[in-house]
Amino acid sequence: MIDPITLGLIALYFIVLIGIGSWASGKIHNTEDYILAGRSLGFWVFTILIVCSICSGMTLLGVSGFGFTSGWPGIWEQIFVPLAAAFCIIVFGVKLHHVGKEQGYMTVQDYLAHRFESPEKLRGLSAVAGIVVSLIYLIGQYTAISIVLVWLFEIPHTWALIVAGIIITGYTVVGGLYAVSWTTLVQGGILILGVLLMAPLVVVAAGGLEHINTVLSGVDANFVQPWYPSPVYAAYAYATPEFLVSFGILLTVGLACAPHVINNVLAAKEDRYFRWAPLVAFLIYAVVMFLVKFAGFAVRSLVEEGTIVLPEAINAQDFAFIAGVQHAMPSVALWALFAVIVLAAVMSTTDRLMLTVGTMFAWDIYKNILRPSAPDKEVLLVSKIAVIVAAGGTLLLAISPPPMLAWLIWMGIGVMLATFAVPLLAGLYWRGATAQGAIASMALGLVSAGAFGYWHQYVAKLPVHFSLFALTISLVAMIVVSLLTQKNSDTVLDETMTGWFIQPGFAGTGRPEPAPAAVSAPAAEQDEMS
Repeated sequence: MIDPITLGLIALYFIVLIGIGSWASGKIHNTEDYILAGRSLGFWVFTILIVCSICSGMTLLGVSGFGFTSGWPGIWEQIFVPLAAAFCIIVFGVKLHHVGKEQGYMTVQDYLAHRFESPEKLRGLSAVAGIVVSLIYLIGQYTAISIVLVWLFEIPHTWALIVAGIIITGYTVVGGLYAVSWTTLVQGGILILGVLLMAPLVVVAAGGLEHINTVLSGVDANFVQPWYPSPVYAAYAYATPEFLVSFGILLTVGLACAPHVINNVLAAKEDRYFRWAPLVAFLIYAVVMFLVKFAGFAVRSLVEEGTIVLPEAINAQDFAFIAGVQHAMPSVALWALFAVIVLAAVMSTTDRLMLTVGTMFAWDIYKNILRPSAPDKEVLLVSKIAVIVAAGGTLLLAISPPPMLAWLIWMGIGVMLATFAVPLLAGLYWRGATAQGAIASMALGLVSAGAFGYWHQYVAKLPVHFSLFALTISLVAMIVVSLLTQKNSDTVLDETMTGWFIQPGFAGTGRPEPAPAAVSAPAAEQDEMS
């Protein structure tokens, strides 16, 4: 059974989260406050929110499990995932934040509807697609949380899901993005400090990296190589050069355009945050990812030497980091701290996903398509109900977890990549992209991602990640259909700053852009650290 210190620390952690949600509820006066925290996020809250929205249950459980299963050929993940944070902020965020503040966008769907002059068709399609891919990804998050709670409290998987769902849904429904962003700051701080403290202890307990590599090479000589040779010769040896190319695109671009990640750029307070946020986000996340991966290597070494035994479960490798820390840290106080760290990691993305689902349904579908006359209070209520329904539905689907948590999360990212990457990139940078092209690209990307994902999982393994095929179809559809249909008006293209530039001051019309009115001189000089 769980010891009193661990139970007390976990209870305190949950109380803090609920307290933040209660505090945040007092700041919600309208829909903008609920969806975007009043566009008030300071530098550190915004940057950590981007990192932790990407972070997810993958960081501690999936990353270490992948390291346990595949060894060094999977190390490229530690570069690709942090790059996603930088890519999102630079390639999507700089322009979207500037235009979004001027045009009053609440969601990325607002941008797509404006840029492609499709207030119903493209908005509706992108909202439905966003809800679908977010729900797929959310199942993976609840699976990760369940793994942690089952391990901590020795309770059935179903009860673990119910406990997690009630707590996260509670503070998300009450406090909106204010609650999500500030709880994420707390969770992100706990996660970063915890990994810095505990992952090295696991590596040391396994004898250091040199000894770990010796053990791994005894399992398979390719375990200590940068990639596996082609063709694939074992179930774990899929990180071949061709797969890693598709893997890099999947993680770097797919995570960057994920609805629950990219919407965060609209909530930042200042344009100037986008100068340093990409570098800070990349460095923070890269350090965490590398340390967790090394811990996965260490646990594989300890298991091969018979020092520790993973639980008998279909997804046993996802317990690698937990088992490693349990072996390396006998101290009850440190063990209690670790329990909170793991919970922080797996909860930091879940709340943002739930809020994203509620927002897309309430704002993009209900308010802008089904009932345009709906008042603010009604939209807020619908958003909260949608969050609760999304939580309940994904909890039911998470009852039977997949064999490997990382696979389910990669599936969700793959669908995001195939659905949103091309319409967003083409919309921001290609003035020739049309509404019909965007609709065809998004629809075919979504459908083909599902088809190729099913084929890879149940029919025959593909040499690269299935999303690369779906992304190619999405890209071809965008180009071909756009070239055959009428271009959007130059007025709209100028309003949305469409063109081959990132900084708003270099618009395709050649005229300089005015400085954003929302940023006053005193505000620009303020040292915003919150």
